[in-house]
Amino acid sequence: MDGIMDAWVLLILTALGIAAPIVYPRWTLRRALARPLAAAEQATLERSIPFYGKLAPELQRQLQRMVVQFLHQKKFVGCAGLEVSDEMRITIAAQACLLLLNKPSKVYRALHTILVYPGAFIAKRDEVEAGGVITPSRRQMLGESWSDGRIVLSWEDVARGTLDWQGGNNVVLHEFAHQLDSESGSNNGAPYLGSPDSYRSWSEVLSRDYANLRHEAWLGRQDGVLDHYGATSPAEFFAVVTETFFTRPWQLAERHAALYGELQKYYRVDPRDWLAAPPPPVPEPSFLSMPMPVRSFAWADW
Repeated sequence: MDGIMDAWVLLILTALGIAAPIVYPRWTLRRALARPLAAAEQATLERSIPFYGKLAPELQRQLQRMVVQFLHQKKFVGCAGLEVSDEMRITIAAQACLLLLNKPSKVYRALHTILVYPGAFIAKRDEVEAGGVITPSRRQMLGESWSDGRIVLSWEDVARGTLDWQGGNNVVLHEFAHQLDSESGSNNGAPYLGSPDSYRSWSEVLSRDYANLRHEAWLGRQDGVLDHYGATSPAEFFAVVTETFFTRPWQLAERHAALYGELQKYYRVDPRDWLAAPPPPVPEPSFLSMPMPVRSFAWADW
């Protein structure tokens, strides 16, 4: 009898050992989602998304819920002496989750850690030169996304992108776009799209605009809406156009209509609903359009 009881106890303990890693995280997440953001946290969320008040109520609820999940599941680590505050955590979480609105998502399931530096940081890299020669190098970085579940960010640049939202540069949007890109299995500028037809259209449009941006960068032209850093690789192109889509949507739609359409289908939102159209550019004055001074001449003047 004792042997049978021992066997049952062992079976129960084994079952609990198997189920606990699955059940416990789900239980703690449900508890976290049951508690709304505190008033101070909600105020920080609204400051971190300058157009928060223009989001539809359903999108606001989605964003709040995903921010709670993000904060519950992800670990923030301060680097170089930085102490990560609640404001930093919520700001990063809110901008990262902006990319997930209206989409079924596990809220960056593969991501577990966000490392935050006070400002730009130095990254060591081995660069492969002609002939296979490997040369160590040091590069100053504003952010990095790793396939092993880590993201590195400069808080100074996160704050700058928040204050100047329509400036076109946002390191959080950029690095988290890389995380979305990697969900398809590789960082190649093509995130998970769901259907062969979607991939065909995506490839056609983004390949063309990527080639055009590389040509503009080679010529040194500075009159485009896309940062030339996007010409580095297809992965960087996707990250750059994501930044531009959410920060300068009117300009992107005007200059790259087909590209904007692809991003609109993928992200399932239209940021033009939230951000006011920029004023039309003031035309450069020309000699022919300048008014001539008015004067009455007499024959004596000649």
